[in-house]
Amino acid sequence: MASRFQFAGENVSEDCKVAGAQASRRSPLRQFGPLLVAMVGLPGRGKSMLARRLSRYLNYTGDRTEVYDISEYRRRHMQCYDSHEMFRADNLPAWRIRQQSFREALDEAAAWLRRPGNHVAILDGPNVSRSQRQEIYDLIYGQLGFRVMFIECVCEDPVLLERNFKEILQYSADYKDKATEESLKDLTHKMAHYKAQYESPTLGSLWELPCPMVKILDGGEGGIIAHGVTGSKESKILAYVSTPKPYQQTLYFSRHGESEFNVIGRIGGNAELSPRGRAYSQALARHVHALNLPGLQVWTSTLKRTGATSALIQAPQQHLHELDEIWSGECECLSYEELQDRFPKELALRDREKLKYRYPQGESYLDVMNRLVPVLTQLECETNVLTISHQAVLRCVLGYFLDTPHEEIPYVHVPLHTIIKLTLQGYNYNMETVKMPVDCVDTNRAKPSNCSEDRSADDALFTLPKHYDSLAGLQALTPCT
Repeated sequence: MASRFQFAGENVSEDCKVAGAQASRRSPLRQFGPLLVAMVGLPGRGKSMLARRLSRYLNYTGDRTEVYDISEYRRRHMQCYDSHEMFRADNLPAWRIRQQSFREALDEAAAWLRRPGNHVAILDGPNVSRSQRQEIYDLIYGQLGFRVMFIECVCEDPVLLERNFKEILQYSADYKDKATEESLKDLTHKMAHYKAQYESPTLGSLWELPCPMVKILDGGEGGIIAHGVTGSKESKILAYVSTPKPYQQTLYFSRHGESEFNVIGRIGGNAELSPRGRAYSQALARHVHALNLPGLQVWTSTLKRTGATSALIQAPQQHLHELDEIWSGECECLSYEELQDRFPKELALRDREKLKYRYPQGESYLDVMNRLVPVLTQLECETNVLTISHQAVLRCVLGYFLDTPHEEIPYVHVPLHTIIKLTLQGYNYNMETVKMPVDCVDTNRAKPSNCSEDRSADDALFTLPKHYDSLAGLQALTPCT
């Protein structure tokens, strides 16, 4: 069997190598410019799913990205989808609307890339003709001097196609509130119309345009072919799309059980579980075992409280430093009252800009987000994984899958003794929570309204949740089972 991954230019014609040389001779300054990624392929081949996943990944890792869905522009002109007839090549009025929609999406993507601070635009649509791809290249590269990359999704596996068709029928706005059998017939005819018009890019001879091209076969299971890929963003995208990802996925998350430090309001550290935290570990194991999840894996941090929380779960376990709680540096093991007493300026600075603030000799939320990237990209390739970690870390993890704006990530609510379930539905993840019947303290501190450095202690601690004053208070706690 051939390697799953190959570069075009290996055992291909000299013409193909010439195209790669043309791409490498472009102005070095273009390597720092914005990038348009244009999807290519027949409907039902996984383009839109990949476009959304890629956008989520790039945004999280610092490349501001936006998706422009050509179908959404078409729906602005034809809000009520009629039938597959509008995709026939000889239906000129409908063809003009589709061409207009293509150009509107392309123009808006180009306008977005012109704005400072924007990095990648993804043009999501079939882009089935060579003339359309030439138009994309001429505008983005020829006129604007930006970079262009094409990603073609090819799928011939009948099992994958059937699954993709079901996704379209369930989630596409075109088939909302329509009978399944009727919709399936319409979708089948629509595919036939597109197939008759499709001009697939070929890499066996001179590639039609001197720019990067990636071909993904059967969702990545059949292999990846890459041609002319140069540039940091293009290489980053190639690395991301090269790993197959499931289209049906369920992931579970939980914080550790209540710890001794949670009870007395201290941050960080490597504390043991409280009596109620140990009760939660028992309840969590019972709940997880009752789910009877096939191939269950458990991923935890390396800290004692997550290992103790997962100890009773019968499943393979990995303990990862990437999942350790945010490092508070000189502020480790302090209470918020002590932070306000010893480091009032630091606490005010953190309240003012929690995302970017870095503890003295410690980490910021952005640091945590960066160290989580390898874990997140692997999680995207898994299903039935239970991740047991910490408040700040799980805020970042959930922020990734739910596509939460970066500034809101430090305030995502992740309560103790709660199981969080993410299920991939269409392009997005649906979140459900299950609160276990084991009491615990609340550790969520909302942003104070007063973040000035000269504020009073009362203002600084106004949103601090209640906690016990000393470890002696632990003795009064009765675990709920």
